Amino acid sequence: MSEAILLSSPDALVQVAQRGAVRVLTLNRPSALNSFTHAMHVELRAALQAVAADAGVRAVLITGAGRGFCAGQDLNDPAMMPGADGTPDIGAVIENNYRPLVLQLQALPVPVVCAVNGVAAGAGANFALCCDVVLAARSASFIQAFSRIGLIPDCGGTWLLPRLVGRARALALALTGDKLSAADAERFGMIWQVVDDAELQAQALAVADKLAALPSKALVETRHALDAAQSLTLADALSLEARVQGELGRAHDFGEGVAAFQHKRAAVFKDR
Repeated sequence: MSEAILLSSPDALVQVAQRGAVRVLTLNRPSALNSFTHAMHVELRAALQAVAADAGVRAVLITGAGRGFCAGQDLNDPAMMPGADGTPDIGAVIENNYRPLVLQLQALPVPVVCAVNGVAAGAGANFALCCDVVLAARSASFIQAFSRIGLIPDCGGTWLLPRLVGRARALALALTGDKLSAADAERFGMIWQVVDDAELQAQALAVADKLAALPSKALVETRHALDAAQSLTLADALSLEARVQGELGRAHDFGEGVAAFQHKRAAVFKDR
């Protein structure tokens, strides 16, 4: 296993490390359960932008420092302080921070693995679910905490939850704000896999390494096609498949994959 090379200061709000072809991003406010602040958003978006610009990165692993993954928005963040009318402009916080974060994740040119190492609440839960493959420690939990403070799910939650678990479960989770165990999240189809706490980081890194060795462009086009197909007719989805397959079929990785299969050797994929 490759040694991690730290690319950021140890006290950065988002620690950045490189392990082989995998860029590891660690939310790093453990004393506040890694809850989001505007400053953390700035660092996180910069880290994701650096991933997009670095052809040597072929997968991303996101996790949290300490005993929690992310407790959502820090309500004490200056961005949440009351304005002139005495109330915070939460809409502006969404537009300025969460909307660009989710869209940046969705547009990232490499697959994203998330290792949920503890509680994932509110925007922290939905941020995790925005990732491509989500693993969770057995002790982890997911909480749609918004109704408890008079809000609706954000960070893409209204779009993600019904698609992942169906309307009935999505609505119940959002309305009650009840804690969902990692095991139930796996059973509902919300996440990919539950693993023992001690094995989480190694298992998540193994998944990221596996994805890093596969054709990145095809993996990302798979993400986009599956998301787009949710609002398409079958006929339109078939047309989308034909268009994307036509593009991928002219790319390096398809030819390399076929040649590697025919010659019984390991493929070396390059497209991103």
